[in-house]
Amino acid sequence: MRNNQAKIIALGGMMAALAVTIMCLGALIPLATFLCPVLCILLEQFVLKNCGSRIGWAWYGAVAILSLLLGPDKEAAAVFAFLGYYPMLKPKLDAMKLGILLKLVLFNASVLVMYWLLIYLFGMAQIAQEYTEMGVVMTAVTLVLGNVTFFMLDHVLAKKLRRRY
Repeated sequence: MRNNQAKIIALGGMMAALAVTIMCLGALIPLATFLCPVLCILLEQFVLKNCGSRIGWAWYGAVAILSLLLGPDKEAAAVFAFLGYYPMLKPKLDAMKLGILLKLVLFNASVLVMYWLLIYLFGMAQIAQEYTEMGVVMTAVTLVLGNVTFFMLDHVLAKKLRRRY
């Protein structure tokens, strides 16, 4: 029993190291700002499936903190920090009647709070400038595409929950 627990913790640690590596590679490609957190969320689903929710929460905390500290792309690290807990909440949200509406509210609230904090609290003016240059319409289109991507991720996570590794 004790040996099995050590294997689970070691697997969680190795997957956390892989996730932090993925987050650190995110600065190489501009699109990776949103791709790397999604890959880490999929990796988190693997950790949850094989290690359980207790290790999953610890894994999420470790990856979020290390990504914020070590990752060169702070926006990507913030996306993971604000949305990385979703695979652990997904089963509870799926069980609720208004689960889809709650998922939509959760995603949009998380994204809006994250960008507000990045721009106004942490002073990342380059993000504000980027969205100002894009204009209101393109910013709204970006948010809509973010919602579409989030629901695609939700669909993939649902498939991974049903599948056995």
